[in-house]
Amino acid sequence: MTSPAKLVFCGTPVFAVPTLEALLAAGHEIALVVSQPDRPAGRSQQLAAPPVKLAALAAGLPVAQPETIRGNPEFRAQLEAIVPEAIVVVAYGRIIPPWMLALPRLGCINLHGSLLPKYRGAAPIQWAMAMGDAFTGNTTMLLEEGLDTGPILLQQTVEIAPDQSAAELFDVLAKTGASLMVETLAGLAGGTIHSQPQNHEGATYAPMLNREDGRMEFAARTATELYNRWRGFQPWPGAFTTLDGKKLIVHRMEAIKAPCFVAAGLQEPGQLCVEDHRLFVACAEETWLELVEVQLEGKKRLAAAEFLRGTPLGPDARLG
Repeated sequence: MTSPAKLVFCGTPVFAVPTLEALLAAGHEIALVVSQPDRPAGRSQQLAAPPVKLAALAAGLPVAQPETIRGNPEFRAQLEAIVPEAIVVVAYGRIIPPWMLALPRLGCINLHGSLLPKYRGAAPIQWAMAMGDAFTGNTTMLLEEGLDTGPILLQQTVEIAPDQSAAELFDVLAKTGASLMVETLAGLAGGTIHSQPQNHEGATYAPMLNREDGRMEFAARTATELYNRWRGFQPWPGAFTTLDGKKLIVHRMEAIKAPCFVAAGLQEPGQLCVEDHRLFVACAEETWLELVEVQLEGKKRLAAAEFLRGTPLGPDARLG
């Protein structure tokens, strides 16, 4: 085993917790855990500590939560006094300033949930699934001033199951990424890993999600495309449309072959069909979704059969 390193760990959400725990289990010294400040959460809007802070406190580690790190002389002095051999960054949510990039001997090492240069940006896991990719993975890289542009250290590939959700894939990548980071640190310290520049021409981007990404566009997307976006956008923004001017959230859906009772070409995208207490909607290119579980604005989440009992639909009913 490589001798333990003195580290500063920067991370905020639950995705980063397995890496923090794996570094501790590998015997590394975590001199400081840096996380974003506590934020209001839930309906009560009470302050809630981020998962990384909770994990750090449970392990008896010191925690810092600066509101900003750029132009923060107190925080800079704190890190410079530690003299970390490496700064490990996992979903911290802040841009690392130049002074911090230059501080550790082994560099600032980032775990990114994609096979860079594909899906640079804030939501790589969600977009890989939303685009229907069959596999994705993790990358460890040396941070630089560009957005996810730094040289690659190690990569691992993970298969995306056809019925998997982004929330499930997050858990898989968080756990596999933790071991990849431990391996990366050992390789850097032992001189067995050498960084490789990214192919910037092959870069794609995974921007931060917004609420409108969950809107279902039946005329523009096939059933499979809408299904993949629904899987990728779990738990937020999910998938939604409108019915008679009211928001309709689709909690479960399946891309299917055309219902046998529908003649080809007779249905326009967005049009609803009901058969045997099942609810279907036409999508682009004569493809179909079955809406398995839905929730109308102001109502409970219901299976399609129960929804149809309380919501009569006319022959021209449509979504969107």
